[in-house]
Amino acid sequence: MTKVVLVVTSASSLGGHPTGLWIEELAAPYYIFIAAGYDVEIASPAGGPVPLDAGSMGEGFFTDEAKKFMHDGEAFGKLSHSTELAAVDFSGGVDAVFLCGGHGTCVDFVDNPALKAAVEALCAADKVVAAVCHGPTGLPQCRTPDGAPLVEGRTVTGFSDAEEAAVGLQDRVPFLLEARLKEQGGIYESADDWHAKVCVDGKLITGQNPQSSELCAKAVVAALS
Repeated sequence: MTKVVLVVTSASSLGGHPTGLWIEELAAPYYIFIAAGYDVEIASPAGGPVPLDAGSMGEGFFTDEAKKFMHDGEAFGKLSHSTELAAVDFSGGVDAVFLCGGHGTCVDFVDNPALKAAVEALCAADKVVAAVCHGPTGLPQCRTPDGAPLVEGRTVTGFSDAEEAAVGLQDRVPFLLEARLKEQGGIYESADDWHAKVCVDGKLITGQNPQSSELCAKAVVAALS
């Protein structure tokens, strides 16, 4: 059975700003992967219960998939008892990793040895690495087997600097994601703010914002099939 590991944040605060997982960016991919018949595991840096960004359950953001997930005992059980990321064996049996967003990733996806090792192992094995919105925050620390930045020369996207400014957190994040991806030689592309955008560059798949989570997951399914 094809196995996908969805990686979510364990961080509930970004410099005093309450945050966590943006639930849509987990829920939409989760159901797309389940419908495809995949074995889906949810992992986080700390393991155990995962904090949710209250904003992701606000008016206009709390999608049907997110609502379904919150009332799905099996799905929410996986989120409440997430596997500690360092305990997941990425050396074999995992076909894809999908890094979900939320500003919590700006805390614990950065300089994270377990996440770095997981992404680099899958890349070296020519497996699928996907990330959406702030999920790509976990990519700049990663290198290819020859030591180059993972995103160098690759077409990528992620939460844009304009979107970061729009939500007023540009001074709290450790780095502006768009700028950092460009610094590392990534060929950054984006749509207008809050419009869906997905970049597929071989087995590296990235989505710009919450509006991109469904398309990003469908691109993973296409890559795996």
